[in-house]
Amino acid sequence: AFGVIADIQYADAEDGYNFGGYQRRYYRQSLHLLWDAVEAWAAERPPLAFVLQLGDIIDGLNARSGESEGALAQVLAALGQLQVPVHHAWGNHEFYNFSRARLVHTGLNSRPAETTASLPAENCQAYHFSPSARFRIVVLDTYDLSIVGREPDSPHYWESLQLLREKNPNDNLNSPAGLEEPRFVEFNGGFSQAQLDWFNEVLKFSDENQEKVVVMGHLPIHPNASNRVCLAWNYEDALSVIHSHQCVVCFLAGHLHDGGYCLDSHGVHHLTLEGVIETPPESNAFGTIYVYEDKMVLKGRGRISDRVMHF
Repeated sequence: AFGVIADIQYADAEDGYNFGGYQRRYYRQSLHLLWDAVEAWAAERPPLAFVLQLGDIIDGLNARSGESEGALAQVLAALGQLQVPVHHAWGNHEFYNFSRARLVHTGLNSRPAETTASLPAENCQAYHFSPSARFRIVVLDTYDLSIVGREPDSPHYWESLQLLREKNPNDNLNSPAGLEEPRFVEFNGGFSQAQLDWFNEVLKFSDENQEKVVVMGHLPIHPNASNRVCLAWNYEDALSVIHSHQCVVCFLAGHLHDGGYCLDSHGVHHLTLEGVIETPPESNAFGTIYVYEDKMVLKGRGRISDRVMHF
């Protein structure tokens, strides 16, 4: 069994609203909800094997108030109470607070040190691990191509900026207004070819070894498990890698705070978790996933529904 949680976006700030101005954000409260989740997970028997934290662990507001390091220390202290590995996806809010170079030296770098030889490329945060026989988790870097978190003099930055400008003529690159493909905004990102090639090799290995694979990343990669805005730029490329293999059973994402779910045409479950940040104080948004030979069972709390995912 393992825990799942997304978009905590903690900040020591008064409640606010999302960019559209219609969904309340409970910045201070999100830390209390995380502690509730930790308490529930700590009581699980048998104990959890690990937790997947799907990105945006603290809010960009922290950068403006100079609180990034302090806020991060608080959320990591809560998760640290569990004494099990926590695997972190990096989302846009990580990059509003820290450079990639800094993130590598924080507790959000959950990549095992020994995997560096088999990484897709330098400066890419994708990795994989096998928590038990014939079961593998792949963590993707959905901001590998991005203009957030990339240094302006890096090739990734220029490639990403060129792509964005091609698809998004708006003065504000965070605005999807009028776009034919509204996912091409600055707060999203995508996958480099190097990462996709690496991903393909990992899944080939899992096919050959008859493994079941769960993939996680901050951005959803299926339009039916998201709205049209909150998708990875080149989500089709990631999907086509997954669909050329037998082993992937589920893709876990955050980013879209309303959540989403679909079972795709190849039998892959796409689960986008509701965000803690927009969860009222009397509720919550986390879950525990129990893995069996032929299915995964999600026991959701608060806004997250229970679900049985057969494979």
